[in-house]
Amino acid sequence: MTWTDADRLLARTVRSGWAWNAALLTLNLCRSAGAIALPALVAAAIDERLTGSGDTALLRLTALVGLLLLTEVANQLIATWCVNSLVLDLRRRFLQHVLRLGVRDRGRFAGGDLTSRLLTNVTEAASVVPLFTVWASSLLVSGGALVALCLIDLRLAVAFFVGAPLATIMIRAFVGRISPLLTTYLAIQGRISGRLVEVLTGIHTVRAAGTERQEIDRVLSELPGLHEAGRDSWNLQGRLNLRAALLMPLIQVTVLGTAGYALVGGDITPGQLTAAAGYAGMALGLLSQANMFMALAQARAGARRVQEVLSVPVTGHGDRTLPAGPGELVFENVTVVGQDGPVLDGIDLRVPGGGTVAVVGASGSGKSTLASVAGRLIDPDEGRVLLDGVPLRELSAGALASAVGWAFERPSYLAGTFAEAIRFGADPDRTREAAMAAQADLFISRLPDGYLTPCASTPLSGGEQQRLGLARGLAHQGRLLIMDDALSSVDSVTELRICQAVAARTDLTRLLVTHKLSVAARADLVAWLDQGRIRALAPHEELWRVADYRRLFQPGPEDHRREERELSRA
Repeated sequence: MTWTDADRLLARTVRSGWAWNAALLTLNLCRSAGAIALPALVAAAIDERLTGSGDTALLRLTALVGLLLLTEVANQLIATWCVNSLVLDLRRRFLQHVLRLGVRDRGRFAGGDLTSRLLTNVTEAASVVPLFTVWASSLLVSGGALVALCLIDLRLAVAFFVGAPLATIMIRAFVGRISPLLTTYLAIQGRISGRLVEVLTGIHTVRAAGTERQEIDRVLSELPGLHEAGRDSWNLQGRLNLRAALLMPLIQVTVLGTAGYALVGGDITPGQLTAAAGYAGMALGLLSQANMFMALAQARAGARRVQEVLSVPVTGHGDRTLPAGPGELVFENVTVVGQDGPVLDGIDLRVPGGGTVAVVGASGSGKSTLASVAGRLIDPDEGRVLLDGVPLRELSAGALASAVGWAFERPSYLAGTFAEAIRFGADPDRTREAAMAAQADLFISRLPDGYLTPCASTPLSGGEQQRLGLARGLAHQGRLLIMDDALSSVDSVTELRICQAVAARTDLTRLLVTHKLSVAARADLVAWLDQGRIRALAPHEELWRVADYRRLFQPGPEDHRREERELSRA
């Protein structure tokens, strides 16, 4: 069993809970000391009764039993508080890390899989702290019991050590083999959770298409693998229990046989024989806790899945702020490489401060990737992006967030009330003004509680969601607004009003990804992307003379599907 990053995570978790560790360890030390003293007091009480010398040992034995009960109750309470505290800290760290991942790195993990890691695997990893104290306590008890056997008769300890090395090898092999099995089990469980979240998110589409059976089969397709991993884990634990059940009695019989031989020879008393039987069982304490080793293996497997996410580098930031400027955005030889080759290939583009540049192109030409690079949701593999002369990589996180506003095609994160959703990370005093500019005030004002209406209680059409997301972007007091197809679901009249309101913001530079002819026509310049390269950068009127450019705006299958969806909603 080698020392892995997951083991280091467990070690850090143990160190982070040092106060809890100290309290638990103190209790376990008291309990261990009492457990070690228990057989000796039992032996003394037996010898007192046999010799009729009094009841002192019996009274001490009664007090010790009461103390052991109290420490057990306190240990259970503190262990629960400890785990809950560490789970909270580790979940906070995990979530902070996920939220700081770049878009491409975040895309490596399905939403349901991340949820499984956050809720289940983090708890398993944090449970290592009570296991550590239990292990330390068991080690102390076993070591103390061996010392006691030596003090009773050295031959008893020698008899015990005959089978101990074999038991140690057996346990080490178990933990090394069970961890990969549990990791596989948890990975399959996470993938199933991810598919389930996908299906539940798109349940209307599944129902409309009548594909419930296919989706059930897809979600549960890995159940055989889950069953196999679980079965192998339990079989391995069963084999450990069986071997321990055979080995441990053999060791105890060897110790007791040696003790009986010593009793016959007059080397120990009957009470010491009883104590030897108790100490033999206590010395086997570490070897008898198969459940603890299973829990340790689960903690390692959970930590491995948590560490898989934590090991992905987060987006780093510099410490620079932006100088006063108009919001000029410059791409210098920007290249982004995907799985099948370059998505953007050597992009050189200048968006003038205060101007509007529309980005158009066929599906798969790299439009959304260009928008993501412009606001540093994605870092280019080559080249750089500058805002008012400062590379985006060198900006602090706060400076970048305050400079760039966003409006997405599907603004799905609409939490709290409508007012809270609009001013999410933006200026609260601009809520109503931004909603009016985005034409969202028209439907929000008609709600029973207006802007104080919870978003979750109000079904929204695609166009209403887009207007709400655009209001959020306009409420942002930045110098650059990036709109990634944010007008695709609004009607022509609403689109015109929104474009006029956006154009009126002379303090704002606008980068508009669009497939709409009307939006491109209103822009100062159009950047025409073709297979990851800029084919042309010119006003719309000039590009309209090119037949290939005109074909970009001819209705295609996606446009027909969009019209069908709008008709169905009507």
